[in-house]
Amino acid sequence: MKEIIKFGLLFFAILLNWSCDEQQMQTVEMGFLEGKITIGPLCPVESVPPDPACQPTQETYNTWPIVVWTKNKITKVAIIVPELNGGYKIDLPEGTYFIDLDKQHPFGKNLPATIVIKAYETSLLDINIDTGIR
Repeated sequence: MKEIIKFGLLFFAILLNWSCDEQQMQTVEMGFLEGKITIGPLCPVESVPPDPACQPTQETYNTWPIVVWTKNKITKVAIIVPELNGGYKIDLPEGTYFIDLDKQHPFGKNLPATIVIKAYETSLLDINIDTGIR
C-alpha cells in the first residue's frame, strides 16, 4: 500500500513538473508530513494495561481513512496509511494542503486541518479520532 502511495506521489510530482512551460522548467521540492494517529476508545470500558483486543489494528485505520487534499479540497493527493503504532510519515510536494477524514464524521477531534509543507522540512500533525464508543 505504501508503494502505491509513493508511486502516486511521484507520479503527481512528475505531472506537476512536466506541466510547466519548457522555458520555465522547475524542480518540485519535497517536504514531509509526519505524526501519530490515535483512534479510540475501541471498547466501552478502557483498562490499564489496555486490553489487546481494544487496540487499533490495520483494519481499524482502514475504517477511518484520512486524506491529504489540495488546499481547495478538490483533488486527493494521498491517503495517510499509518503503521500499527499509529505513526506515519509521507512525502509531499511543497505547498498548502487540507487534511480531513475521507468520509465526513463528527469524530475527527482536530480535523479538518490545513498544513504547509516546505522543501526538506517536516510538518507535524497528530490526528485524534474519537469513535464515540462509551
